[in-house]
Amino acid sequence: MPLEVILIPGRSSRQGTTLNEGKYTDGYKDETSTLRVNPADMQRLGVAEGDRVRMWNDVGSVEVPVVDAKDECPEGLVFICYGDKSSQLMAGETHGSGMPTSKGLDVFLERIS
Repeated sequence: MPLEVILIPGRSSRQGTTLNEGKYTDGYKDETSTLRVNPADMQRLGVAEGDRVRMWNDVGSVEVPVVDAKDECPEGLVFICYGDKSSQLMAGETHGSGMPTSKGLDVFLERIS
């Protein structure tokens, strides 16, 4: 059964560091395609660090590995760095700002068998 959570894309210090090396480096790609999940939510999904989940909403769907968010995310909240994966879940409407709504996205997670 899918788990409904709130996705908060953003920036991380590692993303900034690896960006200086280039967007096509393994470090940058890893940082922008790894989902941080609260340990209790990981347990509910039946996943461990490194397992892959499908994350989707009414805009799109992506498959990403998960890591333990430790104290960074409360239950029901997940984090991924801005990048290709997070962009696939954002609608195109910018409300005149030039930037699509990118915070507080309702998404579903399920373990990939």
